[in-house]
Amino acid sequence: MLMNKKPVRKAIIAAAGFGTRFLPQTKALPKEMLPIVDKPIIQYIVEELVDAGIEDIVIVTGYHKRSIEDHFDNMSADLRANLKQSNKLELLEETKKISNLANFAYIRQKGPYGNATPVLNAEHLIGNEPFIYTFADEFILAEPSRFKQIVELHARTGSSVFTCTPVLKDADYNRYGIIAGDELEPGLMRMSTIIEKPGKENAPSNFASVGGYLLTPDIFEHLHASKNEIPEGTEFYIQPAIQKLIDSGSEVLAMQVANGQYYDTGDN
Repeated sequence: MLMNKKPVRKAIIAAAGFGTRFLPQTKALPKEMLPIVDKPIIQYIVEELVDAGIEDIVIVTGYHKRSIEDHFDNMSADLRANLKQSNKLELLEETKKISNLANFAYIRQKGPYGNATPVLNAEHLIGNEPFIYTFADEFILAEPSRFKQIVELHARTGSSVFTCTPVLKDADYNRYGIIAGDELEPGLMRMSTIIEKPGKENAPSNFASVGGYLLTPDIFEHLHASKNEIPEGTEFYIQPAIQKLIDSGSEVLAMQVANGQYYDTGDN
């Protein structure tokens, strides 16, 4: 049965936020394009996905994110000529590689505010395949990478997988979704639910859901059902659909990323 599972080849990156925590710097520059050393944040995430075997990447953006598309597009003839004329051939080759990292598709986000909307926006490009859903403003440094770890776990189990890190500060119990479930082994839990921002006193574990998900395609039917249930003007979050997925009998695992350090670009 495991041999018939489809490989994880596709990913969705949510990149439509306004980056208000970085204003005024992000008034013209998307937060996903803020540099870490010599690369924008989103390029690190794309490279990590590609290293884990992802071939097709759907980036869900807003109207103010054209620079993301330009970054992963072919470089202009003027830039190529300038780098050749300056004899910056190594830089030329490194820049050319960016557009060839993966097959990129871009979608303008449409629908209610919330982290479930980008997934439904990309449904027609994902089809009946497992996929990674992640965010362009947070990442986990780990070796092997978080995406390699969850792809390997999915290959063994066929299950959806949440990436998690242990809560280090009491205040974080009020910032993240905390996982409840049965511990299968150290660092691995079979989820029964996820409780949003429960506070330390009500937290069922110290597993915080951060950094993204590996989801099986049956999540789409539950997303549609959840969308139909939200009151008008309410944010559309993915957690209720995940709960429906669990309640339907599908296994969802929460995995602590081994050797991982979580970073949110909104944190100082």
